[in-house]
Amino acid sequence: MAFWSKCIFGGMKVRIEELEALGFVKVTDGEGEIIHGYTCDLLSEVMGKAKSGTVWITVQSHVNIIAVSVIAGVRAIVLCDGRDYENETIEKAKNERIALFKTDLNSFEVSGKIYGLGVK
Repeated sequence: MAFWSKCIFGGMKVRIEELEALGFVKVTDGEGEIIHGYTCDLLSEVMGKAKSGTVWITVQSHVNIIAVSVIAGVRAIVLCDGRDYENETIEKAKNERIALFKTDLNSFEVSGKIYGLGVK
């Protein structure tokens, strides 16, 4: 019962490594736990609405996503639709310890998989 209540009301804490178990390709390691999820492609929206401990689901791959992640407290980014990160983005993510993942799935499918882990 405690597990169920935690899923519904508080959300689950998920280790970043658990995202790889969903079939996402890990591009860089990160640190911390995932507590929240946010799906958006507008940087200003992510800066204003993402919370510390967020996994960000997007199709943006340029280096500015790392700066936004640092400001917002994003711990991991999942890049959707078979896109690739720019080399500069990868290097900056390594320096900031932000985990990068990629997948061929679309943002809706990725959001559902992460939500299924208990991340709200």
